[in-house]
Amino acid sequence: MTDVAEVKLPVDVQRIAKMLPHRYPFLLVDRVTEFEAGKRVRAIKNVTFNEPFFTGHFPDHPVMPGVLVIEAMAQASGLLTQLTVGEENKTNQIFYLVRVDKARFSRTVVPGDQLVMDITHKRSIRNMGLYECRATVDGKEVASAEILCAAPEVKA
Repeated sequence: MTDVAEVKLPVDVQRIAKMLPHRYPFLLVDRVTEFEAGKRVRAIKNVTFNEPFFTGHFPDHPVMPGVLVIEAMAQASGLLTQLTVGEENKTNQIFYLVRVDKARFSRTVVPGDQLVMDITHKRSIRNMGLYECRATVDGKEVASAEILCAAPEVKA
């Protein structure tokens, strides 16, 4: 496990892109601002009017789709895992979102918002990690969920 002092904060988007397989327009984390190895991470997504999904969701009232808020929290969960094992020890193992429980959306996310995601690692089971996720804008909760991510099992 990586020592907290070894992770230089903030983690910028260039470092994030080295840890996650996602790319434009689907990389939904811009920065990591807080990190405790194996425990928690705080990450942000700056939501701009230039996001491609605003073209159709909705043209006269742009709202970030809830499923993309969940995806952003899943990506932040992946960053918690990657930072914990250490950026230099990153494997090219891809983790998939396999379950979302207790998803709740309390407010809309709109252009100009800064989505702050607080992710807590609850437990690991074999090749899976369970995370408690909360997203806020201006200190007010906009979404929360429990997310389970898993690496595919290697067949012999």
